[in-house]
Amino acid sequence: MRQIQNHGVFLHDITVQMVTFPRAKINIGLRITGKRQDGFHNLETLFFPLPLCDALEFVVSGNQDDGDILTVTGLETGGNPEDNLVMKAVRRLRENFSFPYLKMHLHKAIPAGAGLGGGSSDAAFILKGINRCYGLKLDNNQLRSISLELGSDCPFFIDSIPAFAGGRGEILESTDKQLLHNYYIILLNPGININTRESYQNCRPGIPIQSLSRIIENNAPEKWKDLIINDFENYAFERFPIIKDMKEELYRSGAIFSLMSGSGSSVYAIFRNRHVIPEKLKGYVIWQGYLQQPTQVR
Repeated sequence: MRQIQNHGVFLHDITVQMVTFPRAKINIGLRITGKRQDGFHNLETLFFPLPLCDALEFVVSGNQDDGDILTVTGLETGGNPEDNLVMKAVRRLRENFSFPYLKMHLHKAIPAGAGLGGGSSDAAFILKGINRCYGLKLDNNQLRSISLELGSDCPFFIDSIPAFAGGRGEILESTDKQLLHNYYIILLNPGININTRESYQNCRPGIPIQSLSRIIENNAPEKWKDLIINDFENYAFERFPIIKDMKEELYRSGAIFSLMSGSGSSVYAIFRNRHVIPEKLKGYVIWQGYLQQPTQVR
């Protein structure tokens, strides 16, 4: 987007648009390793991006007196646009930087409260978009630091490449292994919004005998079933049996690995080849396809 800064006032071309596509993620394994003094939890997981994405557009507002405006379409988010993480991200940047007020449109295709990081991804992508358009000169480390204030998994979406995560989720170690390259993924969502806070309250932290990174480095996906777990599943399965039923049906249909993502309620399955979903699960499919080696998304 073109802009000229003249004595602190931006002159701008309101006809220029920026459109970006915040991606969903799945968790390959998720262990809660301890409660922190700051009230958060330490975890161990592998974040993996999927092609499923929202669409996020912004232009300079034609009336700067109106301030920032966000409209949301598509899937319901269950909240007021003013409380959306996109708006919170913009307000956070305004604490230290000057740029024109924006008119933003977010179209949701990633379900909310589904363990897919949709809201966090939206926040990270608006940070990146504004940084790029207005020359804020924030590097990725600085963007990750700002995004962590908005959500524990936000830093991952700054790069959106497969990464092992520790700490709250902000300690990231990218993996260059062609993980899941040419595997077929089916992602299901039962339309249940699980409260993350309640999930943590009903989860017992513990230190894994073997690290997730070692398990994945030493074992092909065909062997993950008996080695990789999600600590949130027990609570989710007990409260919402349909999630457990979905996972079991995916295994019965031939999945080599299946797991609930994040604190739920989405469940994914990995297949070696293209797979026809069982009839009883077709209504829950929100994405399916072969995975190519992911690349960083700007």
